[in-house]
Amino acid sequence: MSKIRVAVVGVGNCASSLIQGISYYRHRNETDVPGVMYPSIGGYDSHDIEVVAAFDVDARKVGKPLSEAIFAKPNNTREFHTDIDDDVTVDMGMPLDGIASHMDNYHDDVNFKLKDCPHADVTRILKDRKVDLVINYLPVGSQKATEFYVNASLQANVAFLNCIPVFIASDPKWEKRFVDAKLPIIGDDMKSQFGASILSQVIQETLFNRGHTVEFHQQLNVGGNTDFANMMDQSRLSSKKESKENVIRCQNDIRGIPVPKDGIYAGPSSFVPYLKDNKVAYVKVLAHGFGGAPVELDCKLSVQDSPNSAGVVIDAIRFLKVAKEMGVVGSLRGPSAWTQKTPPKQMTIEDAKLECDMLANRDFSELTEKQVA
Repeated sequence: MSKIRVAVVGVGNCASSLIQGISYYRHRNETDVPGVMYPSIGGYDSHDIEVVAAFDVDARKVGKPLSEAIFAKPNNTREFHTDIDDDVTVDMGMPLDGIASHMDNYHDDVNFKLKDCPHADVTRILKDRKVDLVINYLPVGSQKATEFYVNASLQANVAFLNCIPVFIASDPKWEKRFVDAKLPIIGDDMKSQFGASILSQVIQETLFNRGHTVEFHQQLNVGGNTDFANMMDQSRLSSKKESKENVIRCQNDIRGIPVPKDGIYAGPSSFVPYLKDNKVAYVKVLAHGFGGAPVELDCKLSVQDSPNSAGVVIDAIRFLKVAKEMGVVGSLRGPSAWTQKTPPKQMTIEDAKLECDMLANRDFSELTEKQVA
């Protein structure tokens, strides 16, 4: 099998965990991969992923080897594997709206320091390094910057993995451009391996399957990484809140059940620097069962935010590679519903997993809305 050559946009905590994980799993045998949902996808293992390009705009990362940049401030995720195999130099990206102005108010452990230099020729780098797919890890609210990298990917004939709540894969106009270019895309807004979103989805889906009526579903999240600091600007938060609520609302939509007025609230609630890359979610659900009997659920989930992301992305990368090889184009329905909060088509967990299993076995016979180049 050939290597899967990826480019990373945004060398933050999520990129750090992913890149550490790629090297970490290379040093384990192929059957010893705890924490990975799919040991093999279409014949590709996690150690087949190779980072060949990286872009950032922070002066502490641009021009540095990737093995150093992923541990530079303001990153504060766990360091679980520091011997990095893929060691490229971080190129200067395109800033645009990637840095919120309020980030200047934070100290060096949290803020971004924009490097004063011209941006790299992103399209040329993607072509020259024969990149298979681009991973978008830009800060929430980076609409213009995301569109810049999407356009660069299309020009370079490269697939795209959109891990943030800027709606690309779920937008028919953007999807058509990938279909026309004969490229696959997965998005939008990565859903952690076991985070608040998948927990809310499982709870909501289970209650409906067990015949309950859900009156109210609330999800509050606090954390101490730059993602939470960035989202303290409410103008950058709207798409994130919408995306997180989509995960809960989709179970109503699939079944044609109206959402009660003010019945869903999900979103980041506070930035707590002490927590660093630890995210704490508080979920509350009010429901009614047999004979109108009330049900009340309160739970707390504490996770390491960025490794939780990497465990899903390492699979999404391989789904894109296999789809590209097999000529499946446009927004991948099953893998997007399995790995993202706002996919182009909302699906039940079971149906999304079934499509992922088929892709993992290179069986495209029954994919939802299959599009083949």
